[in-house]
Amino acid sequence: MTGISMEKLTPLLLSTGAAALRIGLILIAGYVGARLLRLGLGRLESALITTGERTEAVPGAARKRVTTLVGMLRTIALVGLWAVVVIITLEQIGLNITPILAGAGIIGLAVGFGAQNLVRDLISGFFMVMEDQVRVGDVAIVNGTGGLVEAITFRTIVLRDLSGVVHIFPNGTINTLSNMTKVWSGYVMDVGVAYKEDTDHVVEVMRRVGDELRQDPDLGPKILEPIEVFGVDDFADSAVVIKARLKTHPIQQWGVGREYRRRLKKAFDAEGIEIPFPHRSIYVGEATKPFQVQLNEAAATSGTGE
Repeated sequence: MTGISMEKLTPLLLSTGAAALRIGLILIAGYVGARLLRLGLGRLESALITTGERTEAVPGAARKRVTTLVGMLRTIALVGLWAVVVIITLEQIGLNITPILAGAGIIGLAVGFGAQNLVRDLISGFFMVMEDQVRVGDVAIVNGTGGLVEAITFRTIVLRDLSGVVHIFPNGTINTLSNMTKVWSGYVMDVGVAYKEDTDHVVEVMRRVGDELRQDPDLGPKILEPIEVFGVDDFADSAVVIKARLKTHPIQQWGVGREYRRRLKKAFDAEGIEIPFPHRSIYVGEATKPFQVQLNEAAATSGTGE
């Protein structure tokens, strides 16, 4: 009896040992694959950071963007790898994985239909970060609403406007995105002067004020280039409009532009250059008398004449 039991038990032990050996090899292969995956993505990250920093105007921006993208790719790849390892291991144990795969497919299909907006937001957010369309700290206009970008995730973008109101946009619903502070910013102004003024002299004063502003110890370093005076841009009702632009570091254009306007007003006053404003003339006439009163006066006049 013992010999028979051993004869029946030996193949079972051998089969179990072989299955355990295969499972061990699968786990080792999964571990090695994960290490190789991490190593490959690490080298890819270093290469992308090196390439991005050569053309990136803002220090550290390329590293943040690439780290975010590679981190997400690493998570997806590792989850996929270990999911395959688990499925193969279950098959080696002797479980029928066909129902499991079928059930996972049905669940995935149901989740896909129910969460299609979420998937759309995630894909849109992924490409938004990958293409460096906008980053935290930028001033952007999303779907017509402007504000400071406070947070960017793979699902939403968060803006805070000048009044402090927070606007949250799912990435999949973003139709228009305008970044006002990418790489550099510009402050465009229309300066109106009276028609009697010499426009060449006005342009000279504008350039002089811009050069003086660049010498300012606080605001000067924020200005990238000398002021660009494009020239006469329009003949308005009461003014000749001269268009100009100040090129500054990102998000510095408004402070620099306000100070430039303040100094330009003082310079115009000192030079006697008139900044016109609309005039309106009011004519006060005599009110027309009612028709019946006119008839009575006409009748009275006729009676007197008779």
